[in-house]
Order: sequence, then C-alpha cells, then structure tokens
Amino acid sequence: MTRLIVSPTDPDRAVLDCAAQAIRAGRIVALPTDTLYGLAVDPFSDDAVERVVAVKGRLGGHPIPLVAFDQVQVAQVGVMSPLALALARRFWPGPLTLVLPASPRVCVAVTGGTGRVGVRVPAHPVARGLCEACGQPVTATSANRSGQPPPVDPAEVAASLAEVDVLLDAGPAPGGPASTVVDVSEEVPRLIRPGAVSWEEVRAWAGVG
Repeated sequence: MTRLIVSPTDPDRAVLDCAAQAIRAGRIVALPTDTLYGLAVDPFSDDAVERVVAVKGRLGGHPIPLVAFDQVQVAQVGVMSPLALALARRFWPGPLTLVLPASPRVCVAVTGGTGRVGVRVPAHPVARGLCEACGQPVTATSANRSGQPPPVDPAEVAASLAEVDVLLDAGPAPGGPASTVVDVSEEVPRLIRPGAVSWEEVRAWAGVG
C-alpha cells in the first residue's frame, strides 16, 4: 500500500493526479469523504469493480455508490430528471445520494443489476478533487470488510485492508451518519436509506406532501 498524505482542505493536485493514475490502471484507492473513508475504483471497468467487491468480501448483487466532481460528471453515469436536478442544486455538495437510471457504460456490478446507479457530489475537497483529476466519477463504497464498521480514521483502513493500493490520508473523516439515499428514477422520490439529510427536508424540497 502506498500512503499519500494530503491536506483535507487544500489537496495537492500532484498527489491527486498520482491517485487518479492508479485508478486508471485498475487499482484501488482509499479516499476520505464528507462522512467516511471509501474505496475508489473505475466504475466503467469490470475488473476493477470485481476487485473492490472481492476486497470487501461481500456477495454480488449489492449496488455500489459513486461520487462525482459535479453534475456534469454525474451525467456520465446516470440520467438526471428535473426532480434530480432540483435536489442536486439544493443538497450538493453534500451527503445526499441520488439513485438515477444508469448509463449503459456503468458496470452491471455497480448497479447491482437494477439498471440504476447511486451517485452524489461530496462536500470534501479530496474526494471531489480525485474525481476532477480522474475526469469521471469513481466508486465510494465504504472502506471496510463486509459486516465490519465503516472507518473514519485512515489508520483503520491501513490496518484492515492491505489489498488497497493507494491510501489518500487526509486525517480522520468527519464521521456521523452515512449519506441519505433517495431513488429519483421515477416521478415520486423514494427513501432507500435514511442518513445525514432528513427525509422530511428532501420531501419538502421535492414538493411531496
């Protein structure tokens, strides 16, 4: 594992470029987000996605969340409806994952065979900076073995996931609740997982009574 120290507020672009190069080569990068540490790989590479699933030790069929630099990047992986755009403008960058109809380019393992993809723009300069350096969204599944608690400390990642190729060490992640996951692939939003953003606020902004 290569451990790269990076500022959580002003990450060095050269460091991010090094991590992006690893992702383009099919490797796994552990990165901090505005909630927890996650595992980043190329969501368009079957081999890379299969590898991260194996590292986590979980069965297939579970969707893998993505993070992106901005809404332009999100369009590479999913279709943004007017409802999705409205929620994105209100809650991004931030801990709200929107489930969208997936682009056919996205690996089936990322969608869990659902035809949909969960993605968000995180409020963390390192996570967004890595996506910008890659020029595309990346996966952000939690950096832990299946069944273990997700880590906020990079030392936990280093100790438990030796298979990770690059660790972007920005110190402890903020922690707290995971992102709220809302399916906006249809006209009416549907809560998939409660989290940091309240469902009541999402419903109010979406105009759902």
